[in-house]
Amino acid sequence: MKAPGFWYRPPGLAAAALAPLACLWAGVTARRLRQGVPVKAGVPVICVGNLVAGGAGKTPLVRYLVERLRARGLDAAALSRGHGGRLTGPLRVDPDRHTAADVGDEPLLLSRHIPAWIGRDRVAAARAMLDAGVQAIIMDDGFQNPALAKDFSLIVADAGAGFGNGRVIPAGPLREPVTAGLARAQAVLLMGQEGPAAGAVRAAAGVAGLPLLTAALVPDAVAVSRLAGRRVLGFAGIGRPEKFFDTLRCIGAMPVATLPFPDHHPYMADELSALLRRAAALDALPVTTEKDAMRLPPALRAQVEILPVQVALGDAAALDRLLDAVIGVGNGDA
Repeated sequence: MKAPGFWYRPPGLAAAALAPLACLWAGVTARRLRQGVPVKAGVPVICVGNLVAGGAGKTPLVRYLVERLRARGLDAAALSRGHGGRLTGPLRVDPDRHTAADVGDEPLLLSRHIPAWIGRDRVAAARAMLDAGVQAIIMDDGFQNPALAKDFSLIVADAGAGFGNGRVIPAGPLREPVTAGLARAQAVLLMGQEGPAAGAVRAAAGVAGLPLLTAALVPDAVAVSRLAGRRVLGFAGIGRPEKFFDTLRCIGAMPVATLPFPDHHPYMADELSALLRRAAALDALPVTTEKDAMRLPPALRAQVEILPVQVALGDAAALDRLLDAVIGVGNGDA
């Protein structure tokens, strides 16, 4: 699904017309959260979630957190639902055996760097992870799912898009009202270069009394050296493809064509072949995101340049202090 343009403009007629459905959506979400009986995992559970539909940079942050905890000697692992995959889990993702069609693109991507699990039933998945010796669980999304108790919830907001028009789906991009969501969170993180919309996020975090962190997605230096000064055809099926296209320009690449696809778009072989032919006709290098690469047909993947990114925290020490408190709480409850 591609986000409607009016979601990120001041509320107008479309948002007003969809307001009754938005109220229904918000009510259903609130009832599910209210009636849920969260189950304690017995180890620290940190949820990296967001309040809007679409990408905000959660998955790279999950990798960062798992790596940060593992560097301290804690056997941490990621847990995802496995959106877009046919397998229900619980299981540990094996990048040599599984595909994006099996487990989803984000868990597959994570599994190439850190221990990553999937499970539609997050409680069952957490139990399987504990049986395997996992000492801390970092949830990729699932903030609106009450099944597994969370010791700490970190809300990620895109610094350029913020909370959009501030309305709930389908009148806007919000999964739930901002005040309701932040009331269950312990911190907010602004991801990326701040635009006008970031002010609303900062203000909301301040009203909620939550610490606010900042971070950026930094492109891989080796990939940047290959792309700088090159004509490229950029394509991406992520939450906000225009962010990727802006990144290409920022690193000095020269996009001669940009092709946005819906988030989690499954690339077919004939579709990618046509894209490669178009790139050749434009004398351009086809390039996409590391997440998109998980969904490319294996036989053609080597013909596409990949631009990986990693998270760089504005104040890593502040996040470490928050993690220290969470690990203490989780271990005490185990």
